[in-house]
Amino acid sequence: MEAFKAELKIIGVNPFVYVPCEVLTNIFIQASKDKGYIPIYGTINAVPYKQTLVKFKGAWRLYINTKMLKNSTKRIGETIDISVEYGPADRPIKPHQKFEKALVENEKAKFVFDRLSASRRQEIVRYISFLKTEESVDRNIIKAVDFLLGKGRFVGIGKP
Repeated sequence: MEAFKAELKIIGVNPFVYVPCEVLTNIFIQASKDKGYIPIYGTINAVPYKQTLVKFKGAWRLYINTKMLKNSTKRIGETIDISVEYGPADRPIKPHQKFEKALVENEKAKFVFDRLSASRRQEIVRYISFLKTEESVDRNIIKAVDFLLGKGRFVGIGKP
């Protein structure tokens, strides 16, 4: 496991840290890739987490959510202790029950959803599954179904 200290930064509304090059190099070797999403696990200030490394605007970032670091959005500028290791374990995310029900109730939306690429389906499922309040879940399921029916955008996507 690689350990380092990093200053918590923010881009938009998302707290993150830059991962040092030498740490990235070791993770790329373990993962046998240096593109796409790379599953990792480790600790932040001695608290365990699972996350995915992503490259955004040319830089690899470890996004820090509130499950990983309490009040992370209020701690920008703080230096945190991080350990990280490649975590190849399969991490399936099950669709939210309400989203599954909405697809069963709307055959056309289900038809479109089933024909999306696996990564696009996973992106929609992940987005809805990680919402924190039931109100957000309900609101976003309506948006997702509308998107699948060609009535608007969802998670930054214009067309299904």
